Amino acid sequence: MPRFCSRYSCLAIPFLLVWLLGWAAAPAVAADTVNAYSIWPENWARPMFQEFEKATGIKVNFVRFSSGEALARVIHEKNNPQVDVLFGGPVETHAAGIKEGIFEPYKPPSFNVLPPRFRHSEGQWVAIADDPLVFMSNNTFLKEHNLKPPASWGDLLDPAYKNMIQMADARTSGTAVTRIFSVLETYGRDEEKAFDYMKKLRPNVQLYTKSGGGGTLPVGLGQAGAGIFFIVDALDTKAKGYDVTISFPKEGIGTSAEAIALLKGAKNPELGKKLIDWAASPAMQSLFAKYKINFVPAHPEVKIEPSLAEVLKGAKIFPIDDAFAGANRKRIVERWVNEVLNPK
Repeated sequence: MPRFCSRYSCLAIPFLLVWLLGWAAAPAVAADTVNAYSIWPENWARPMFQEFEKATGIKVNFVRFSSGEALARVIHEKNNPQVDVLFGGPVETHAAGIKEGIFEPYKPPSFNVLPPRFRHSEGQWVAIADDPLVFMSNNTFLKEHNLKPPASWGDLLDPAYKNMIQMADARTSGTAVTRIFSVLETYGRDEEKAFDYMKKLRPNVQLYTKSGGGGTLPVGLGQAGAGIFFIVDALDTKAKGYDVTISFPKEGIGTSAEAIALLKGAKNPELGKKLIDWAASPAMQSLFAKYKINFVPAHPEVKIEPSLAEVLKGAKIFPIDDAFAGANRKRIVERWVNEVLNPK
């Protein structure tokens, strides 16, 4: 958690007066501040939180972590939560958190309006966006190797990609977990076939990055030839002017709901609920287009931004089964580490 300014050290006046003023002011500060761990990068989370403060007067203090880091942190702090809300991140992360008993069920006003896959039946989490995975390739690399943009999972096994693919590390990144479960679904949950594919892909992987979007810049610069990323990261790279192509595998690829959840034992639960109310409503999700954040809105009343809809047109995308992923996440990630990342 960030260190907030102590009321005993901000003013150079006598100790007793500081104490009295601080004591009087403390409830107002606490009442107007909600604390969060954000899995969304700061450049996406900050404008959302600033808009929330404009709308409600409630300030959001937040720290950004990758999904795996955030999950480990809230589990470690479950007996003394340091934040009120876990904001964003693939729903598989939240599903794993349910097993650890870290969330307080809460159903915002939009709960019954959301499609079933965008809400936990008991209110352990609700979705605030959807985020499909994509393949992203560097166009110069493709031309130099006489390749077309990959249109199949098998295309990434081409020897031309040897040591030229970047993707996220499942020990820290929710993007990676979604990717692994996408491969599992593609192979009908046949783990042997899925892991055989990932082992074959391993020699082509140059680097497994800490965060889900960590490989986008190297692909954009041509330091890597291709990678698998969430569409929000890939389109952000393209929008910055990098010469990349986004494609989808014909077998299909997974999409994961981005969720928000109230932590059990939160010190500011009512303010946390207000943040959830806002995030799960059109009030926040209609701002994605304004800030050029290419998430697919979860709320059915918010239309997909036209250019994003065009990219998704014709793609075969399937939702990751959050219950299956949550129940098997730890075991599957451990197997990936032992058999794919660091085979013995």
